[in-house]
Amino acid sequence: MGNIGSTNVGESKQLLAEEVFHHIGRQIIDGTLAAGERIRDVDVAEELHVSRTPVREALQRLERLGMVTMYPSRYTEVTAVTPETIAQSLVFAGYQAGIAARLAVPQITAAQREHVLALVNAMRAALEDGAGTSDARWAVFSYLGEHSGNAQHRTLIDDASMVLFRNLRDWVVPPSDRARMAQIYVDFGDAVRSGDGDGAERLVREMYYL
Repeated sequence: MGNIGSTNVGESKQLLAEEVFHHIGRQIIDGTLAAGERIRDVDVAEELHVSRTPVREALQRLERLGMVTMYPSRYTEVTAVTPETIAQSLVFAGYQAGIAARLAVPQITAAQREHVLALVNAMRAALEDGAGTSDARWAVFSYLGEHSGNAQHRTLIDDASMVLFRNLRDWVVPPSDRARMAQIYVDFGDAVRSGDGDGAERLVREMYYL
C-alpha cells in the first residue's frame, strides 16, 4: 500500500482511517492476517507511515463488524469465522440483496438489465466453484445495490461488504442442492428480464435459504 500519507499531506484523518480500514480488512480477507493473529496499532502505523489515531479508528470499525477483537492497552486479535458467523452472514446478505433486487430491478435501463443478466449467467457458471460463488453473487448484488436509487441502502451495503465477503468466502452451495439453485438462478434471470422486483426479491431470499 505504500506511504498512505505521502500523496496528500492535508488528507483528513477520516480518509486515512478509511484507507487503513481497507488495508487491514484486505489482509484479513486474503489470509495475510489469520484468525487468532495479533495486530498492534503501533506496528500498523509504522508500516503505513501514519499516526496511531487512524489505525485505532480503523480497528474500532473492524471490531464493530466482528472482524477483530480489541483488548485495550494490549493488542487486537483477528476473529475466527465460525458456523454461526456464516449462518448470520447468509441471513443478512439474503435480506439485503433481496432489498437491492426489489429496488433496482423495476427501474434499471435496458442496457443495465443486460449487464445484470450477464452477471447472472456468470453466477450460474460459478455454481460449483466454491471461491467463485461469493465473488459471482457479490458482482450481481453490489451492482443492483449501486442502481437501487436508495443512497441509505447503498451505504449500508458498502459498510457491510467487507465482513460479508470475509465471512462467506469459503461458503459453497451444497452439491445436493446445486440443481435446485441453478433453477433459482434461471428464474431470477427471468425476473430481471421482465422487471419483476417482487419476484426477484423472493428468489434472492431463496438463494440464501430464507
